[in-house]
Amino acid sequence: MKNAIIYTVLFAALQVVVSIVTQLVWNRLLGNSGVMGTEFMIGTLIAFNVLGLILFLATKWAVVSRNWIRTRPWMVLFWAAMASVGCIVPSMWLQEVMPELPNLMQEGLEELMGSRLGYVVVGLLAPLVEEVVFRGAILRALLKWNQNHWLCIAISAALFGLSHFNPAQMPHAFLAGLLLGWMYYRTGSIVPGIVVHWVNNSVAYAMYNVSMAAYGTGDPTMAQVFGEQRVLLAVLFSLCILIPAIYQLKLRMKRA
Repeated sequence: MKNAIIYTVLFAALQVVVSIVTQLVWNRLLGNSGVMGTEFMIGTLIAFNVLGLILFLATKWAVVSRNWIRTRPWMVLFWAAMASVGCIVPSMWLQEVMPELPNLMQEGLEELMGSRLGYVVVGLLAPLVEEVVFRGAILRALLKWNQNHWLCIAISAALFGLSHFNPAQMPHAFLAGLLLGWMYYRTGSIVPGIVVHWVNNSVAYAMYNVSMAAYGTGDPTMAQVFGEQRVLLAVLFSLCILIPAIYQLKLRMKRA
């Protein structure tokens, strides 16, 4: 438990330190009048993710092995992707029916999602780095601490949610953390989680940009997208993807 908390605090602290350092460098290069726009934010996030990845791999806090992928678990990865697709609409519906939570990072998220370079952070670095840190290091440490794997998975999911520093994202991140943690526990590999994470973030990125073009907003209501009468049908259809995918994963996932 102690190691898991240390890893979480260090990961959060690294983000703060990188933000401060990049701001100082930016001001030094451009002067105090330097505008810190989208490019600055994306550059900061890229630096943070790259340094975080190097830190956790170099110290071996997260252990990454090729053993699982050498078993050629292609159907597990396929069903992992399907599970991610099946989660998207139910997650949107849940977000709409829940009490509205403060979105402290709405402006920054919109800038990130609306930028082509933003996909490097959202679709490539975040899935890799967050799986290395939260499953490969934090959950791994928790599983050594306690034999109750669901307790460990729940704690790691809670830490994953809190790490987003944004109440509006925390419920979805927590639920995603449960799925990602379960997959790591069953396989001992972060690869299935990376696939789920990549599909989820890539679809979210694509949906934002399509929605901006179609509706003038990156966050349309489900009624706008599907029509008032078809919202529940869309949720049920997605569950018809998600539930079989979870069942197939339960049957197929195993350690190397």
